[in-house]
Formats: sequence, C-alpha cells, structure tokens
Amino acid sequence: MGTSLYLYTLLLLCCFFHLIILSNSSSSPPPLCHEDESLALLQFKHSFFINKSASRDPSAYPKVQSWRLDGKSSDCCSWDGVECDHHTGHVIGLDLSSSFLYGSFNSNSSLFNLVHLRRINLADNDFNYSQIPSKIAHLSRLRSLNLSQSLFYGQIPSEISNLSKLVFLDLSGAFLNLEKPNLGDLLKNLTHLKVVDLSWANISSTVTSDLSNMSSLTTLRLRDCRLYGKFPTSIFRLPNLQFLNVEDNENLTGCLPEFHRTSPLKALEIARTNFFGILPDSIGNLESLSILALNECNFSGMLPASLGNLAQLTILHLGTNHFWGKIPSSLSNLTQLTHLRLGNNNFDVGALLLILGKLSKLSVIDLEGMKIHGDIPQSLANMTQLTYLSLRSNELLGQIPSWLMNATQLIALDLSHNQLQGMIPSSISQLEHLESLDFADNNLIGKVKIDIFLKLLNLNAFYLSGNKLTVLSKNSTNTTLPKIISLGLASCNLREFPDFLRFQDELRIVFLGDNNIHGQIPTWFCNTSKETMEVLTLPHNFLTGFEQHLDVIPWQSLEVLELSFNRMQGSLPIPSPSLIYYGFSDNLLTGEIPPSFCQHYSTRVLDLSNNNLSGTIPQCLANFSDSLLVLNLSYNNFHGTIPQIFMNGNQLKSIDLSQNQLRGQVPRSLENCTMLEILVIGNNQIDDTFPFWLGALPQLKVLVLRSNSFHGAIGKQKTNLMFPMLHIIDLSHNGFSGNLPSDYFHNWNAMKMAKTEIWTYMQEASESLIAGTWTFPWVYNYSVTLANKGTQRLYEHIQTAFVVLDLSNNKFKGDIPESLGSLSGLQVLNISNNNLTGVIPSSLANLTDLESLDLSQNQLSGEIPQQLTQLTFLEFLNVSHNHLAGPIPHGNQFDTFENSSYYENSGLCGNPLSKICGNSRSSLPPPSLSFQSDDSKFPSGVDWIVIFMGLGSGLIVGLVIGQALTTRYHEWFVMTFGKGNQTQRRKGRRN
Repeated sequence: MGTSLYLYTLLLLCCFFHLIILSNSSSSPPPLCHEDESLALLQFKHSFFINKSASRDPSAYPKVQSWRLDGKSSDCCSWDGVECDHHTGHVIGLDLSSSFLYGSFNSNSSLFNLVHLRRINLADNDFNYSQIPSKIAHLSRLRSLNLSQSLFYGQIPSEISNLSKLVFLDLSGAFLNLEKPNLGDLLKNLTHLKVVDLSWANISSTVTSDLSNMSSLTTLRLRDCRLYGKFPTSIFRLPNLQFLNVEDNENLTGCLPEFHRTSPLKALEIARTNFFGILPDSIGNLESLSILALNECNFSGMLPASLGNLAQLTILHLGTNHFWGKIPSSLSNLTQLTHLRLGNNNFDVGALLLILGKLSKLSVIDLEGMKIHGDIPQSLANMTQLTYLSLRSNELLGQIPSWLMNATQLIALDLSHNQLQGMIPSSISQLEHLESLDFADNNLIGKVKIDIFLKLLNLNAFYLSGNKLTVLSKNSTNTTLPKIISLGLASCNLREFPDFLRFQDELRIVFLGDNNIHGQIPTWFCNTSKETMEVLTLPHNFLTGFEQHLDVIPWQSLEVLELSFNRMQGSLPIPSPSLIYYGFSDNLLTGEIPPSFCQHYSTRVLDLSNNNLSGTIPQCLANFSDSLLVLNLSYNNFHGTIPQIFMNGNQLKSIDLSQNQLRGQVPRSLENCTMLEILVIGNNQIDDTFPFWLGALPQLKVLVLRSNSFHGAIGKQKTNLMFPMLHIIDLSHNGFSGNLPSDYFHNWNAMKMAKTEIWTYMQEASESLIAGTWTFPWVYNYSVTLANKGTQRLYEHIQTAFVVLDLSNNKFKGDIPESLGSLSGLQVLNISNNNLTGVIPSSLANLTDLESLDLSQNQLSGEIPQQLTQLTFLEFLNVSHNHLAGPIPHGNQFDTFENSSYYENSGLCGNPLSKICGNSRSSLPPPSLSFQSDDSKFPSGVDWIVIFMGLGSGLIVGLVIGQALTTRYHEWFVMTFGKGNQTQRRKGRRN
C-alpha cells in the first residue's frame, strides 16, 4: 500500500513539473531578428526608390516603408514581407512582391548576406533592366525564387542551376535570355522542382526529352520562349504534371499523345504553336482537365465525342484550326463551361446553336468566321450572363435585335464584318458595363448620335467604320465622358474632328480615314493624348495642313501615322522618334527632305510618293538601314544621282524611286539589299547598261527599269546571277539592243510556275506593340501601274502569281527564241515595237496562262501558228504592223479578236478580215487607223499592255479579310478596278 502511494505521489509530481516546463516554454518570447540581418534588410531597402508606376497590381503598396529600427518596429521579424524562423530568428522568407520598388539590382546587394533565405518573392517591381546577379547562388538554401514581371534583363545566370533545393522557380515576364546554360542544363540539377515558369524568356532552343525525368513537376510554363522543334510527347505523361503551358511558340511542333486515365492534367495550353494532327479520342480520359486551349494551331479532323467526358472543363479554346464536321452533341454535357471559342474552323454550325442553349454558365463565346448565316442566333437570347460575345466575320443578316440589350453584363461585343442592316438601336446605352464595341464593316445605315456611346462610362474602345452611317458629333463637355483608348470612325461621313476628343487624354488608336474632314488639323487635336497616341490614321480626307505649323510630329509615342490622300501642303513634318509607319503619299508637300528627318532610326515604312518634293535624295537615309523595309519616293521631283545609301545588313524589301528626274547609273550598293523583293526606278533619266548583277539578289521578284536611257545588249550570262525569283520584269521604252536574252528565259524559273487558284498579294505586313502589351497589325500593299491601250491605270495590289515580261519599245533584233515558250506562267507578254524578224514560234502555245500577247510593230513574217488557239485564257492579241501571211487561226479565243489585232499585215486573210483566203478578187483590208513607221518608238492605238510600275500605299488596320474571286480572267478584273491617269488615281483611291 505504501509503495503504491509513493509511486502515485511521484507520478503527480512528474506531471506537475512537466506542466511547469510547458507553461514556461509557451510563454517564452520568440527570438529577435539578428542585428546583421536587420541591417542587411535596411540596406536593401535604401538601394531602391518607391515609385508607384513600378508595380501593376492594383493591390500593390510599399511594404518596405514600415521598416525601421526604432520603437516597437525594431524587430525585423515583425516587418511587412519578412518571415523569420521561430527557433533561430534568422530571416528565411522575403515577400516584397508588388511593393513599388524601382532601381537597379546591384550585384553586391546586401540581399545575398541573408544566407538562411528559403523563399524570395520580388515579383511585380521594376528593377530597371538590370541583370540577375550570379551571387544568387550564395543563397544555397533557397526553395522558392520568384522574380517574375520585374523587368530583369539579360542572361539567366548559370549559377541558378546550383540551387539544388529549389522547388519553385518563376522568372517569367522579364527580358531574359537563356543561352549558356540552355534549358536542359539549367534544370538538370534541380531535381526537386515542382513549378517552373520561364514564360517570355528568350530560350531559342528545342525542348529536350530530359525534362521527362523531372517526375516531381506539377507546373511547366514556357509561354512565348521562341522554342522550336518537336515537343516530346513523354512530357505530357509526367506522373504529377497538372499545368502545362507552351503557348505562343510558333515554331514549336508536335502532336498530342494518347492520354491515360491516371493523368492529373488540369490545364493544357498549347495555343498559337505549330502543333498538328487530330484530337485523340483518349483526350476524354483527362477527367481533371479544366482548361483546354488549342486555338491557332494546325489541328484538323473531327472533334471526338469523348470531349463530353471532361465534366470539369471551364475553358475550351479550339478556334483557328482546321477542324471540320459536326460538333458532337456530347459538348452539351460540359455544364461547367464558361469560355467557348470555336471560331475560324469549318464546323457544321447547325448543332452548335442547339448546344449553346444548354450551356447555361457561358460568359465568353467566340464564334468568329464560322459562316453562320441569317439573323443573330436566337439561342443567345437567354444568355444574360454573357460578358464577351464575338460573331465577327460571319454572314449575319437582318438588324441588331433588341433582345441583345438584355445581356447587361456584356463587357465586349463584336459584330463586325457581317451584313447587318438597319439602324443602331439607341438602347445600346443600356449595356452599362460595355468596354469594347465593334460594329465595323456592316451595312448599317442612318444618322447616329455619338452621345449614345458616350453614355457608356466604362467604354474604352468602339468601332463604327465601314458602314453607311452618318455620325453626328455635337459640342461636348468634359463632364462624365468615358476614357476612350481606341476609336474607329472611318467612313462615317464626318466633316470635322469629333469634338469630344478634346477631352480625351488616353487615346492610343484613332481611325478617322475616308471621311469628308476639310481644312487644317486643329491645334487642340494635336494636343490630344500627346503622350499616349500610338496609331493615327487620317487618309482619304481633305486635310490641308496643321492649324499651328509643326516642324515635328507632336505625339511622342506615335508608331503609325497615315495621312496619305489628302491635300497637305508645306514642308515635310519630322517624324517622332518612335514612328514605324510614315505614310504621307498623295499630298501636295513641297521642299526637300531635311537632314533632321534622318535622326530617327526606327522607321520601317517610309512612303512620300506623289508629292512635289524636290532636291536630291539625302545621303542620311542610310541611317534607316537597320530598320527600313519600304522606301517609296516615287512621283516627286527628286534629281541628281541615286546615292549609295544601301548599307550591308539592310532590311529593305521594296524600293520605288520611279517618276523622278534621277540620272547616272544604278548604284552598286543595291547588291547589299539581300532581302529586296521589288525594285522600281522607271521613268527617270538613268543612263546605264543592263544591271545583270542584280540577278544575285535571291528574293527579287519585281524589276522595273522602264522609260530610262538604258542601252546595249543584255547578252549571254556568264555567271549564275539569274534572277531566281523574278516574275515581273519591265525593260520597256529604253535603248536595249541585240537579241532577246534567251539565256535568261531558260533560267527564270519563277516565270515557269502555273497560276494558282489561291490569289495572294505582295505586301509588307508587320505589327506594332501598343500600350506595351498587345499588338496592332498593319499591312502595306504594293501596287502596280499598267498602261492599257495607252492609258495608265493603277492596280492597288500585285498578285504574287502575276507573271509579266515587257521588253517593248527597244531595239531588239533577230528571231523570237523558242525558249520564250518555256516561261509557262506568263500572263502578259509584250515584245512590241522592236526590230524582231523571223516567224512566231509555235512554242508560245506552251504559255497556257497567257492573257495578253503583243507582238506588234516588228518585222515578223510567216503564218500565225494554229497552235496558239490552245491559249484559252488569251483575252488580247496584237500582231499588227508586221509582215505576216496566210490564214488567221480559228477556234477558242481567236474567234473573239477583231480587225485591229491584225492591221498592216497585207498577207493575212480570213475572219475577221474581209480578205478571203484563196480568192484574189477579195477586197483589200480596210486602211489602218494608225499610220506610224515601223521604227516608231510609240505604240499603236491598239497597243495592249505596257507594264510600268509605281508603288502606292495602303494601310489595312485590324483583321484583313480575304475575298474569293469568281473569275480567272485577270485582265477583266483589273480593267474593272483600275484607275486612269494620275489625277484619276488620286480620286479613285479616295472612293
């Protein structure tokens, strides 16, 4: 009994002392921050400024502002964003994300003295394009490193690969490169990594299969990293991978593998890559998938019905691929779906419109370019929760329905590029959350007051261009106006600048072209959004200049300026330093190009054509060598020689110096233009022999030397400089002599390609970065001037398949070589007004795409080959003023030609001539309507086409819509849309 009592008492005492120990332990304060670490943190704080523009997150605030060593805040473990170890007091975590930090990150930063750090988050600050210091490797205990969106620059240090304990690595959104080490070398030692995000870093390499060994990976994001090659399918099967994003790597290719039911994938994002193939039926095994983004790739085939198994799917983006067929009804099972993008495929839309009505949670619908015909689908009427709706580029008819205004949550509405009719309902102002509205390029009519849009106080972008509207803009005040960023009011019958723009200071994009705005650009408009304006297009108006004379374009950030086809007078305004596209063609500018014009080196398109500019072409244009793509100075009064301004490494693709008074020789510095596609120097006073050395330019497609003083024989080619891509050449109206260049005919392979049914046009297309985040596409269309029966006509596009050979009005002699018949892609052949002899070779029958053939004003003899009747596309024939004899062939197109095709060939007989073959008493042919000597340099009144080139400009903004042409007769098309003389050209391009 005593022993038991003793043991019991002892047990109570042990419990009592244990409770005392626990009590003392819980009440003891945590250790204070180490003094050296506090000083290191303060030193780090003072190495940066606080700048509110350094962070984008709306919840950002300056966390370091509260850091100090006095009072209750002396312990750094209590500082905002600082985490300490509870036992040792060492700083182990630093979260200064979105803290307004601005300044360069010093390689000797005191941050690297905090050697116990496990977690660093400096995301969403501005480190002023400094490099990530290699001393990052001193923090060997790091498990998490987040430097995203903080404006670091340069090479990712190889020392990061030594941080072997890293679990989380995010370097996205910076201006970083990854060369040495490459992607594989950087990650191979980081075997514990679960999250890797290097999005927007310039990796420029393949993705090696070594990443397939990173079995711990849950997240891999390599968006827009310039990856290329084939993506390993084994990465899709990583056992723990939940989030995969390789979007925006356009040269990255691959196929989707077969997926297993055990796959934990929750997000699969490979949009805007070159992935191809079909969607495997096994994609339905990804039952955890919530995001599937495959848009803008090269996928094809039908959608598998198993997509309906993805019950967790909230985002489905399949737009802009090559999918076709019926959309499986099983998609109606995707009841959690909030985002659906299917546009620009070849789906049968019938079933889709029924499916939409069952997806009640949809807030984003994109059905662009799906050939939806008829009224706006009624199945959308009950979707009052929609925030984004795009029915752009369909075949919608009828009016904008009033029930659409029930979707009061709409933020973006795009009905552009359809055939909608009627008036814009004034009830549009009920969509009070609307931020973006696009009704451009429809058949909307009537007068519309700008006020109904200005009532939408959240509106920042709206487009009404390309309708039949008259937009009324009365005087506005600055009270409660929305802040407009992007505005499209082209072809809206405006007669003046909309007054509400006086009060806009955040404009970035403004389209006011094709209106009736007269007079000068007002001073108040030049002061509008001077710091933000990036795109301004005012072509096809009646503007005469600036109300307040400007030597320099006032908008500081302007990248695209289009003022072509106006009546602008005075001297040439100096572009702003940021200007990429400078379109000032077809105006009344005078004076010279000043030297100060050349101080800005970013310009890609410079079009000053069709003005009254004079002087010499300044040597300083060589300053643009690294950026300039298009140089068009045609139709001016420039004189002197063409300067040697074409430096090594230049980017020029098109040069047009035609219709000036330039003399001398073709500058040999053009040899440096290795990317040149178009060279037009016609209608000048160039005195030179044939520049055969241009044949070394690998991309040259159009060469126009018309109407100069070139002379001499073209001769046999002794080198391999054979113009491999040339498909339009115009040497007419010069003094070339000798035989036709048959050696070249053998080697002009681009003229031997048959005409394609898919017509594309020669143009320069590029993008400008707007607001630092999204791109604005622009297109500069090359144009060509043709002389049709002596009348110059402008054709505003040059087809890439248009093949032309014009050697007319020279002094060529001898036979027409048989090799001319090898240029089977020719559509226009003109060798008239020369001294050619011999017969018409039957090999010309091989020119099966030929539409125009002019052999007039030569010394040809013999019969017209019967084989030429095989030219079933031939629309025009002129063999007049020769010595041809015998019967005129009959059949096909030859039955359509009139007497004028055969004038002054006394030996010809048969229809359409009145001289009957074999009957000597038949009446003589009627006298010629044109009396010219055989050696006349000028074409006859029935001359067909003499090609000469002049490049105009055309700026297409927004999406460029292709047109399906219904006829193959090219010349009928261009005659319909061609313009007359230069005066008609100006007038015609306004319409």
